[in-house]
Amino acid sequence: MTTAMKLRPGVVTGKALAELYAYCKEAECALPAVNVIGSHSVNAALAAARDAKSPIIVQLSQGGGHFYAGKFLDNTGERAAIAGSIAAAHHVRIVAEAYGVPVVMHTDHCAKKLLPWVEGLITAGEAYFEKHGEPLYSSHMLDLSEESLDENLTICARVLERMSKINMQLEIELGVTGGEEDGVDNSEIDNSRLYTQPSEVLESYDRLSKVGAFTIAASFGNTHGVYKPGNVKLTPKILKNSQDAIAKARGLKDKKPVNFVFHGGSGSTPEEIKEAVSYGVIKMNIDTDTQWAFTHPIRKYMDDNTAYLQTQIGNPEGDDKPNKKKIDPRGWLHLGEKEMAARLIQAFKDLNSFGKFAF
Repeated sequence: MTTAMKLRPGVVTGKALAELYAYCKEAECALPAVNVIGSHSVNAALAAARDAKSPIIVQLSQGGGHFYAGKFLDNTGERAAIAGSIAAAHHVRIVAEAYGVPVVMHTDHCAKKLLPWVEGLITAGEAYFEKHGEPLYSSHMLDLSEESLDENLTICARVLERMSKINMQLEIELGVTGGEEDGVDNSEIDNSRLYTQPSEVLESYDRLSKVGAFTIAASFGNTHGVYKPGNVKLTPKILKNSQDAIAKARGLKDKKPVNFVFHGGSGSTPEEIKEAVSYGVIKMNIDTDTQWAFTHPIRKYMDDNTAYLQTQIGNPEGDDKPNKKKIDPRGWLHLGEKEMAARLIQAFKDLNSFGKFAF
């Protein structure tokens, strides 16, 4: 049995992050990566991590970063998304210490057209590194799967070279995650592109391993969103084939040389998750399930209290009775936070990371 890994509360970066992912592969566990859009979802994620005794990956998409800053802001040049993403990172850094949990701070799905967003965050990370000796974020993701493999890896290598100087990791995507998320719609994509080939993973390994630390989101039928059973054909064995191909081609003793990422994790079965983790998955994205967990109890609250939510004064208890307690957003927002945290606890258990750490 693997001894529980000891970690300090706060944002995990650099060497500590590399050691964390190595431990995850050894212990055959993975960390949930939850997309957040504001302090309420960040706090729910941190509460879940505290109760699960496990680190958590907190990540923002470009749209999530913009929402964090406020949809009132113009996003020309990605300035609102950059500002919101920076604000989120500082919020996490302060509050993670209060919750006493380790956090991997990450950004999600940056397509080619959104590069100014991540490049702006790297600039902020460089300034933070100069003052504090560590980057603002732990890692960033580039999703250049719509480009040719050569262009994908050329851009990734260029960005990783800059990031590695401030001890950051890069997540890349090979193949395409189906479905729709955050304005990116791959629901009509050619089915063959949902399955990454081992040769593509090998080329990525060869070109990036000499530049810096990275993880790979390889597609094995992954789809964003939740669908009826049978609609999504996951083939985790693709990940094992890629690990085997790299280890053999490069004569490596490490049988799982790549840190894989599982995209489209919402709606996956425990068996599919366990198999993928056994092949070197150290991170699983979860968004749709946590969105539902947050929204469902709020909808129920609105339904149950509809007679108290029509006016500020006047309800079934009397025409002069105030409704302040019922309309206070702190009451019903916290219901969403609690259910989101509970759903994440289940994710920690599915990923085998529940109770695997000490902090």
